[in-house]
Amino acid sequence: MEKTYTLKSKTGLELSCSSWGATIRNLKVPVKNGNLDVVLGYSDCGAYRDNKFYFGSSVGRVANRIAAGKFRLDGIEYSLQTNNGPNHLHGGVKGFDKVEWKVDTVTDDAITLSYTSPDGEEGYPGTVTATAGYVVSDNEVTILYSATTTAPTIVNLTNHTYFNLKGPGSTILGHELMVNAQHYTPVDADCIPTGKIEPVTGKVFDFTTPHLIGERIEQVPGLGYDHNYCMKTDLRKYDSPDMWLCACCREPESGLCLEVHTNQPGVQLYTGNFLSEVASLKENLPCYKHAGFCLETQAYPNAINQDNFPSPILRPGEKYFSKTTWKFTCK
Repeated sequence: MEKTYTLKSKTGLELSCSSWGATIRNLKVPVKNGNLDVVLGYSDCGAYRDNKFYFGSSVGRVANRIAAGKFRLDGIEYSLQTNNGPNHLHGGVKGFDKVEWKVDTVTDDAITLSYTSPDGEEGYPGTVTATAGYVVSDNEVTILYSATTTAPTIVNLTNHTYFNLKGPGSTILGHELMVNAQHYTPVDADCIPTGKIEPVTGKVFDFTTPHLIGERIEQVPGLGYDHNYCMKTDLRKYDSPDMWLCACCREPESGLCLEVHTNQPGVQLYTGNFLSEVASLKENLPCYKHAGFCLETQAYPNAINQDNFPSPILRPGEKYFSKTTWKFTCK
């Protein structure tokens, strides 16, 4: 049965998490005039059962897209459920966001949940046992994902929270963003990486120095940003606790700043390009195109089908480990 838990830090930061999809429902951060809920969510709690837009969800078994829903592993071809045109997105029709997670431990400032994905679920090989952990400390949130498997498989877990540092009911086009990446992965018309890893220099994808999100968004092919940035480009597995600054975003009016640190090789910048389809947000506030942005720390999209991308393969005896920290300051 779905339950919601609220974690609190000593500085007053509050995070509410649901066992359905290990989903972040609210994140209230101390600002100049009280606390501000900086994450988007539905006005109707029942909408989280379907959660078409993945608000706050833990997504997997493999986040992002797999071309044609197919991959080969150890000489065997696997066919996955397709749910994004011809492609597989965020774990398929019944991804980790659409299941009940077991609450293993909960304290005032931390929660750990787990889910066991059976062999063959959505077409994936191996039984995977995954954990999701949320920890709040001062003005920080740390997200910990881990997984083990009974057979060779692929794993890429992330959190799909949409941020708006001004608060819901506005757009994020006036947010100032820096992404600490010199390269990105260009995509085709279906948002599948072409396989190339290209410099961002001189392109609308260059956020190595801060730019307003809306400054060049009309020049981005498609409806806005939905692109993977490369924190690291070598082929080793990213499963150590070592972390690096991934991105920093500041909202001038609220004075709120978010830093994202991670041990993952990539981050997907998504600017809520279809959010105008949401009926209403929490407190029945209107929702707009570009009402929120995501910074989804991850392995590269479609990595299993690109030999030059860091590997998402997980084998028996190994442990997948992802760590991301959101740090908030208010100036």
